[in-house]
Amino acid sequence: MTAPRAVDYDLTIKEASDRLDRGEISAVELTEAVLSRINAVEPQVKAYLHVDEDSAREQAAAADKSRRDGGVGPLLGIPLAVKDNICIQGMPATCASKILSGFVSPYDATVTGALKKSGAVLLGKTNLDEFAMGSSTENSAMQVTSNPWDLSRVPGGSSGGSAAAVAAGQALAALGSDTGGSIRQPAAFCGVVGLKPTYGVVSRYGLVAFASSLDQIGPLTKDVADAALLLNVLAGHDRHDSTSIDREYPDFTAALDGGVDGLRLGFPQELVAEGVSDDIKAVVDGTIKKLEAQGAIVEPVSLPTLAYALSAYYIIAPAEASSNLARFDGVRYGRRAEGAKDLLEMYKRTRAEGFGPEVKRRIMLGTYALSAGYYDAYYGQAQKVRTLIIDEFKQAFDKFDALISPTTPTTAFEIGAKTASPVEMYLSDVLTIPANLAGLPAISVPVGLVEGLPVGLQVMAKHFDETTVLRVGAAVERQAAFGERPLLD
Repeated sequence: MTAPRAVDYDLTIKEASDRLDRGEISAVELTEAVLSRINAVEPQVKAYLHVDEDSAREQAAAADKSRRDGGVGPLLGIPLAVKDNICIQGMPATCASKILSGFVSPYDATVTGALKKSGAVLLGKTNLDEFAMGSSTENSAMQVTSNPWDLSRVPGGSSGGSAAAVAAGQALAALGSDTGGSIRQPAAFCGVVGLKPTYGVVSRYGLVAFASSLDQIGPLTKDVADAALLLNVLAGHDRHDSTSIDREYPDFTAALDGGVDGLRLGFPQELVAEGVSDDIKAVVDGTIKKLEAQGAIVEPVSLPTLAYALSAYYIIAPAEASSNLARFDGVRYGRRAEGAKDLLEMYKRTRAEGFGPEVKRRIMLGTYALSAGYYDAYYGQAQKVRTLIIDEFKQAFDKFDALISPTTPTTAFEIGAKTASPVEMYLSDVLTIPANLAGLPAISVPVGLVEGLPVGLQVMAKHFDETTVLRVGAAVERQAAFGERPLLD
């Protein structure tokens, strides 16, 4: 069932900003509407780990004053949520892990600092799979988030709290992070838009690292235009992040109306192979026909090395996680085991008590892959596969303006359905992982429903070509005319 769009909490950023500019609503009124929505549906959805109502009201009042004083901007007074692995000064940063329970960030991430500077209202921190390791948000040590479309199903992961919050009207938009599909997969499951920018376009400073060569921050929004608006604020060089790219960035909203007439779109056959449900294939095929009717040239393309992407990812990502998570040892911050007889026992007990099963699994996998005698056989080989994947994408983009595929093999699955089988859970990201390995920009746009559950279409383009990703995404959005929202009341 779908809900009508008539209330303030369900506005897009653009709609809300226009109303604020016309004086039809205030930032305080808008924020109160969203806070009321959070209080009404959060017991069912469980999207948030922390909501700071007092701070949100203060930020909204400051935004109203700024507007009265002549302040302008598309995010001024807009209530947003932030995934709880991205730092906001004075708010918890737990990564949904016991090992960081009680930790409060002493500084802002570059992206949250940019949002504050733009006048956005930061409502709080959303749930995730622990340290962003998961595809369902069931790995959170704090709580399991439900999909607003069907509370018995997962919202996807690891940015499941952010996706669910946007879908349920608990924020006008949210930030997530994407290491192997953690923005796009939950966006598809929850019927919202999820954008992963090119690696290096958005600063990772203040993002708690999972796999440093793969992680990227991006927006989850109600439509493609809002994703472009947020990317305008988020993109840019940052001297605090050595992987941040120093280049000029365009106004990402400028190409939204460009359409697809004359564009060549590739359809990688490896991304509609065995495992993708027939229902999802049918919805995607219907969308392709609509794009062709608008003048797009859609052709199949083969990228054979994509068949090895999942295997390469689950060597590279755990290896980097093993290194990054070594810092959580009970010495400097976070949880510390009590009663240990020496330093080594304190290390062991802190990490045993603080990390959940999936995080431990990936640390062990990564440590093994990096160990003497196995490094070349596993990590080295995985990096060679990664290079082949990058080269195949480059060749594809010599012929095509963008590539399209389903975002996920299935619609949202039931809570608990895959927790006993890590490999089956990992397969949830099989269609999104290639873009991370190659560092490409990619977006998921909702294009329909299967048995009442959303389906997403993924659009990928060459490095730094977010403009084409957004242009095609906006065209897909117009043709799909999705617009539905889950009915929770």
